[in-house]
Amino acid sequence: MSNEQINVGVLDHYIENRVGYIVFNNQSKFNAVNYDMWCALPKIIDQFVRDDQVRLIVITGAGEKAFISGADISQFASKRTGDAAAEYNKATDAGYLAVVNCPKPTIAKIKGVCMGGGLGLALNCDIRICADNAKFRMPAARLGLGYSMDGLKRFVEIVGTANTADLFFSARIFDGQEAQRIGLVKQVIGIDTFEEVFNQYIELVAINAPITIAAAKQTLIELRKSASEQNAELIKSMVNACFASEDYQEGRKAFMEKRIPNFQGK
Repeated sequence: MSNEQINVGVLDHYIENRVGYIVFNNQSKFNAVNYDMWCALPKIIDQFVRDDQVRLIVITGAGEKAFISGADISQFASKRTGDAAAEYNKATDAGYLAVVNCPKPTIAKIKGVCMGGGLGLALNCDIRICADNAKFRMPAARLGLGYSMDGLKRFVEIVGTANTADLFFSARIFDGQEAQRIGLVKQVIGIDTFEEVFNQYIELVAINAPITIAAAKQTLIELRKSASEQNAELIKSMVNACFASEDYQEGRKAFMEKRIPNFQGK
C-alpha cells in the first residue's frame, strides 16, 4: 500500500517513508470537517494501526491556508439539531478517541488556520508542530456551542486551567508563538523551511524502535486514566518485550559499532 493514495470523501490518506498521512481536504472551506470525514477518521487510523510498515501518523490539512478551520457550519442545520445532533456528536467523539487512543505516535502538522474542532483534534495528537503562519482559536463562545467535559479536560491537560479558561472565555485568535509559550505546540517553524524541518523531525521518530515507542505510547495512554483503571501489568509486559526483542539486540550492536540501528519492529 506504500505511496498509494486513497480518497474517503474529502479525507485523504496515504503512506510514504513509513509515515501514514491523513489529510483533511476541504480547501474551499479552509478544511472544515463534515460528518462523513468524522466517520472516516477512525477507519483510516485503524487501517494504519494494522499496517506494520506505518511507524507514525501525521494529521494535517490540504494546502497552505489551513490545518482545520473547525466543523462544517453549513451542516449545523441538518446535522446538529434533534436526533441528528446525537449522531453527529457520536461521530465527532469517535474521531477524537481514535486519535487520542491510537497506539502509534500521532503528530499534528499545522499550517494556517487551526480553530474549533480542528484545535480540539490537534490537542488529541501526541505532538503538535506548526508553521509561523498558524492562527489558533476556540470560537465556541462566539457560536453558542457547548463543549464536552472530555474536550475541556484535554485542554487543561495540555495548557492548564487558566489558559483553557482564557481560550474558551475570550474566543480570541492567537499565533504560533503564543501557542508554543503555553505548551500547545512543541515547535514553531518558519513557513519557508517548514516542510524540510518537519520532515527531519518525523524521520527521527520513524527510524526508532517501534516496540519501544509502542510501550511508551501505551504508558502515556494509561497515565491519562484514573489509578484504578490503569493497566500496569500491560505496561510491564510491553517493557519486558522490549528487552526480549531483536530490536534491542540490534540497538546494542549498532551502538557498539557506532552506526544507526536498523530496527524491524521484532
